[in-house]
Amino acid sequence: MNDIKSKKRILEGTVVSDKMKDTIVVKVDRYVKLPKYQKYVTLSKKYKAHDAGNTKKIGDKVSIIETAPISKDKKFTLVK
Repeated sequence: MNDIKSKKRILEGTVVSDKMKDTIVVKVDRYVKLPKYQKYVTLSKKYKAHDAGNTKKIGDKVSIIETAPISKDKKFTLVK
């Protein structure tokens, strides 16, 4: 990505919805180990991200970065 050190989270995921104006929904998967059972599972979470001009479509792999809140649910923006 970029060489600038930042405390902002950068997440990678897949676009699952592009129906809103200037907003996409990105599903981010994590592969984690459950301590109790010593078993690995995939956890996923959906984030709303700002996409000016609706450039991304469903199924695209994207990177999003944490920003100041844009709306009630949008706290990420699309990395160019």
